[in-house]
Amino acid sequence: MKIALMDSGIGLLPAAAAVRRLRPDADLVLSSDPDGLPWGPRSPQDITERSLAIAEAAAAHRPAALIVACNTSSVHALPALRARFEPDLPVIGTVPAIKPAVAGGGPIAIWATPATTGSPYQRGLIEEFAGGVEVAEVPCPGLADAVQYADEAAIDRAVAAAAALTPRDVRAVVLGCTHYELVGERIRAALQQPGMPPLVLHGSAGAVAAQALRRTGELPGPGNGGEGGLTVILSGRAAELPAAAHTYAEGRLLAAVSSAH
Repeated sequence: MKIALMDSGIGLLPAAAAVRRLRPDADLVLSSDPDGLPWGPRSPQDITERSLAIAEAAAAHRPAALIVACNTSSVHALPALRARFEPDLPVIGTVPAIKPAVAGGGPIAIWATPATTGSPYQRGLIEEFAGGVEVAEVPCPGLADAVQYADEAAIDRAVAAAAALTPRDVRAVVLGCTHYELVGERIRAALQQPGMPPLVLHGSAGAVAAQALRRTGELPGPGNGGEGGLTVILSGRAAELPAAAHTYAEGRLLAAVSSAH
């Protein structure tokens, strides 16, 4: 079984690691666009064109499913990707985990890029799923870029700035950018208030990995008992995992399996 994942950068690592944990035998194809970073300031048309390009590079490896492990691409390019590849290749988008977050009651916060925060897309999800739960939309300028390049000082600054904008009584935080899941524990530490119940973080990686298996008709488990391979494509070029990926546990998990082959 082969699963492809695409993102602007290394934000695809959490979903790729989730697939690896569910099906250690799955071959993974990771396609990203470091030449085009950052995607956030680009026009929707440009994002769609770049998404199609990196999806084509992944699809050339004939995967059973394609995970769009990128909130920005899912917002702007998902219809075009599905029109291009389905039904032959199932395309699984990434949606902020607002619905499960509000299930535990509020108030909650949504950390997202400045372009997504306050957008009609995110406001529509809040209206659809949040009901009467209080939701704070928190922009996180610079956080995705800092995570992409493993810039520790910039990560600390961006997390602290976003934490200062987050109401102190939130019970859960939705991570509205896949890059943020790589620094989830740092976000939790910045927000946890003394004497309050443990803060719950809601990412999308586990859900999209499980959905990819469902769409392919596969089940979690050992599969054929072997360990799957790893193919990395950077802006259309065959490559190795970027050095910054090894900074994060998810990247080290994928690299360890890859180096064993």
